[in-house]
Amino acid sequence: MEIILDKRKQELVKSYVPCEQSLKDLALFFSLLSDSTRLKILSALSISSMCVNDLSALLGLNQTTLSHQLSRLRAAKIVDYRKQGKISFYYISSASIAEILLSASKEI
Repeated sequence: MEIILDKRKQELVKSYVPCEQSLKDLALFFSLLSDSTRLKILSALSISSMCVNDLSALLGLNQTTLSHQLSRLRAAKIVDYRKQGKISFYYISSASIAEILLSASKEI
């Protein structure tokens, strides 16, 4: 099939489209954001790091559900945690993730 697009734009497209592994990582990232419970958790964590007890009480989620969802978000490196004594405080792992959430919520 013949390409009509000029060479400069062809090269720009080729350089912009991520490699296969990056595409898989992006698909996983966005699939994790497609769940309202996980979005609720991330919205809360975009304001402040929190422990499971606080997240559970503020969001009205049982701790089992919350722990399961946090585990999935941690596996994808969307959230991380730090220990303070026996308590784990969860936070969004990157400012760019918080920016994506904020940007998306403005568009809706």
